[in-house]
Amino acid sequence: MPPLQMLVLVNKFKSSPFVVLSIFFSAFMILSSYSTTFGTPLFSETLAQSDLQVIKYKDLVIDLGDGVTTKAQLSYPAIGKGPFPAVLLIQGSGALDMNETLTKNSKPFWEISQYLSERGFAVLKYDKRGVGPESYTISNSSVWGNNTVDDQVNDGKKALNILVQQPEVDPKRISILGHSEGTLYAPIIGMDNSTMVRNIILMATLAQNPLKDVEYYQDVSLPLEYAMQVLDNNNTGLISIQQIVSDPFLRNFLLPPSVSHTNDSKAMTDALIKEFDNSSDINIDKQIKPFLIKGYENTTSFDVLECNTIGICPKLWKSLSNMPTSLSSIGNVSKSTGILILNGENDVQTPVQQAFLLHQRLNEVNHPDHTLITYPDLGHAFYPSSKWQTAFGPMEPDVLADLYSWLESHSR
Repeated sequence: MPPLQMLVLVNKFKSSPFVVLSIFFSAFMILSSYSTTFGTPLFSETLAQSDLQVIKYKDLVIDLGDGVTTKAQLSYPAIGKGPFPAVLLIQGSGALDMNETLTKNSKPFWEISQYLSERGFAVLKYDKRGVGPESYTISNSSVWGNNTVDDQVNDGKKALNILVQQPEVDPKRISILGHSEGTLYAPIIGMDNSTMVRNIILMATLAQNPLKDVEYYQDVSLPLEYAMQVLDNNNTGLISIQQIVSDPFLRNFLLPPSVSHTNDSKAMTDALIKEFDNSSDINIDKQIKPFLIKGYENTTSFDVLECNTIGICPKLWKSLSNMPTSLSSIGNVSKSTGILILNGENDVQTPVQQAFLLHQRLNEVNHPDHTLITYPDLGHAFYPSSKWQTAFGPMEPDVLADLYSWLESHSR
């Protein structure tokens, strides 16, 4: 706006200071817009809000004993003297880093630590023993392959001790959060440190035996339900080989990865004909079910002593199969400890029924402070998923908001 025209407008409205202020502000915004569009911003030295530091980080090393160490990181608010309420994060299954990186776009523990630390919490996360510097990378094959339930629990306890020693942390306001397999360990760590741990959060929880019950569901029951409900449209109990070849979900259960991932229709067809000795229809109950059970038995057998997987190694599988279930022990959590259970209703790895069982058990023992929240359409990573398969992506904002709200009210 030319200076003369602006002066006229100011004189015209001089009886109204509010109008004058509005005009000047509007002119300033217009000038700023033109300057940003066609040249250097008026205040180029001003930082964008996204560049402001709202979280501080401290890199740590945890001594796990027997010469084994792992990297950890504490995040906490950039403003405030503290000490802050704190949360310890315990990962799920597999060779996972401190961010629990599942895929490029799915890092639940990174999201949780950021969200909570922005809002007033200190959060400690750490790489699993033998893992690093990122998920699915084994830094020490011997340490990883000989990993047991006791190791996981003891690692969590050592991390807890490191957490409470940090000057930024209030040792009287400590919570432990476990995700998936981590929900097996978080209650044990909490019960063994009941005077130190105020709250336990279980996300995508396991109530029953992870090997005998949950793995069986994943390997046998789930694909059988899929075959009957999705592919057997005429309720004949039969599905064709062509249906299997065309279906990327079911074929992954019935074909070796070297064949199913090629997308070679002929190779997949030939492999299925050879396996089931049939070139047309396959009986779901008489042929597919026994095949799936055999696969489950092979997966959960402990004949192979060496670990050649970034998933669950044989030694850990064996110790998981022998550990007491969370359903049998959750009732022993101190009544002064708050418990929050979060589960997606489309979780196919830790089905929502597992969360219902724990909730019912806590009701049975009259635990005074426990909360269950379930999320329609969300899967194991708390991202929208079908009822058959886990999809990966950023966590739904409502989950993070519910987690913070509950923690904030239980950490005062």
